[in-house]
Amino acid sequence: MPRIGGIDIPIQKKTRIALRYIFGVGATNSDMVLREARVDGEKRAKDLTADEIARLQRVMDKINTEGALRKIVRENIERLKRIGSYRGLRHIHSLPVHGQRTRVNARTRRGKRKTIGALSKEVAEKMAAPAKK
Repeated sequence: MPRIGGIDIPIQKKTRIALRYIFGVGATNSDMVLREARVDGEKRAKDLTADEIARLQRVMDKINTEGALRKIVRENIERLKRIGSYRGLRHIHSLPVHGQRTRVNARTRRGKRKTIGALSKEVAEKMAAPAKK
């Protein structure tokens, strides 16, 4: 199993697809890396030679990926929180950051629904009575 950028890439996939399993490498970066390393993207990852893997590794070292990229993203979010920007406040309150509606959606960001219902008059009076005593 080829190991590129500290990640074991899947051997049954074509190289241009397998590189996308590395955090920070998408379709554009994958094609750019393959072109710069002079490796055929249609070749399966299991068929890569040691020389091709070494060339891919050298090109990948120039790109921020995995741990370094995650650290940069985390630091950027912390900076937004620290300076008190609108986006930082949205991160602090666990709300969507990019302008999505929150009235009915945003369940993954806001968490499980907490139903807050109206009380009937009888229940409201029972709760108010002990408070008066």
